[in-house]
Amino acid sequence: MVELAEVVAFLERELNDPAIPDYPGAMNGLQLANEGGIERIVAAVDASLAVIEAAATGGPALLVVHHGMFWQGVQPVTGAFHRKLKTAMDAGLAIYSSHLPLDVHPEWGNNILLANAIGLTDPVPFLEQKGVFLGLRGTWQGTREKLAENLRQAVGGPVHLCPGGPASPTSVGLVTGGAGSEVAKVAAAGVDTFVTGEGPHWSYPLAEELGINVFYGGHYATETFGVRALAQALGRRFKLPWEFVDRPTGL
Repeated sequence: MVELAEVVAFLERELNDPAIPDYPGAMNGLQLANEGGIERIVAAVDASLAVIEAAATGGPALLVVHHGMFWQGVQPVTGAFHRKLKTAMDAGLAIYSSHLPLDVHPEWGNNILLANAIGLTDPVPFLEQKGVFLGLRGTWQGTREKLAENLRQAVGGPVHLCPGGPASPTSVGLVTGGAGSEVAKVAAAGVDTFVTGEGPHWSYPLAEELGINVFYGGHYATETFGVRALAQALGRRFKLPWEFVDRPTGL
């Protein structure tokens, strides 16, 4: 048994959550406490009812997620939301959420781990917003088809391509999750290819007009990397077993 407060203090120190501006519903940090001790670490992308029910068996635990319980804002504690809270509390399941802080983390971040997985070289911070760089920019040597193949292998599923740019990309911008709406800013930054999770319909024709490639690798699929790495790091540091609850949305 490890004290929850000790693990939370480590997460807050390493992720630097308060210093990174985020969406109001993110509520980065400890979202639900338990009685004070944990015996295992569970990771998942979303704090959904299905995930919480899966994580609730096996003794007191810390569930680390990328999308926490409050994305929809203030809501009545009824229905599925009530069931989530009751299931977690009855099981001694604490919940910690980290959104943008985990995306941009230099070691456990979704961005750096996906960049490494697809073979980008010399990645540097990219796409500044409110004093935070949301993604990475790196170089690529090879064809567009090879980049698509690497991305498919990394995310373990299909990749949708807008082939609006060169067949042999050289400068690649990467932002995991739902950053497709930033395609104009990405093009203005001078990259010829953009890798992200998903985007609105209009991002595809706009990318064609701007002359850049866009790879849509899936919002969920591009954001499994960070929580896995974080859970593994916590398990190693605190000598606790860890697991990943895979609940893909296909989006």
